[in-house]
Amino acid sequence: MDRPFIFINSAISADGKLSTKERKQIRISGQFDFERMDDLRSQADAVMVGIGTILSDDPSLTVKSPERKAARKAAGKSENPTRIIVDSSARTPVNADIFTKGDGIRIIAVSNAAPTENVEKLEKMALVIKTETNKVDLSELVGKLKKMGINILMVEGGATLNWGMLSAGLVDEIYTFVGNLIIGGATSPTFTDGEGFSEAEVLELELLSMEKIERGVLLKWNVKGNRK
Repeated sequence: MDRPFIFINSAISADGKLSTKERKQIRISGQFDFERMDDLRSQADAVMVGIGTILSDDPSLTVKSPERKAARKAAGKSENPTRIIVDSSARTPVNADIFTKGDGIRIIAVSNAAPTENVEKLEKMALVIKTETNKVDLSELVGKLKKMGINILMVEGGATLNWGMLSAGLVDEIYTFVGNLIIGGATSPTFTDGEGFSEAEVLELELLSMEKIERGVLLKWNVKGNRK
């Protein structure tokens, strides 16, 4: 399938959690990792999150560094990459930060099960892409993104979207900053939730690099078998 180069970037606790049992983000990494993430975001054509991340954290997904924004504009791009929300039921609030902060294209990916009223509201705020399934078909979506000129797609989670992308074989690389925290909790989101793989299906990774930064470690992985 013709699709963008896709990578997941995430900060997780030492026990693999993305956030607390209240599904609230806490600071896992420091300023160096924040700058690394901002640089990755500035180099991507698009950044994608799931509706759960929007509802719990309300991120703007903008490039923060003035120098990086200026470099994008100098290259003929908007200050921010295209910002994408995977939102099968069209639940994205119309006052979400993604709509009110920063320039650039916004895309909401919905399914054919999304309420028409919700979709119509979002169409006033963003480009709405619909897949003809009861939940967003991620393979179909990334194929459409490629046709729109998106060649590098950064996925910033959360756990449900990470699972969907990985289980569909749509991820090329994974970057995880593992911080020096234990969060715990049976209901706390992990790096990937979803149904999980059986023993015969488990996804194998190849370690590309490992670097100690701040009070944690940055791991870079290749997802084996995905266009490599």
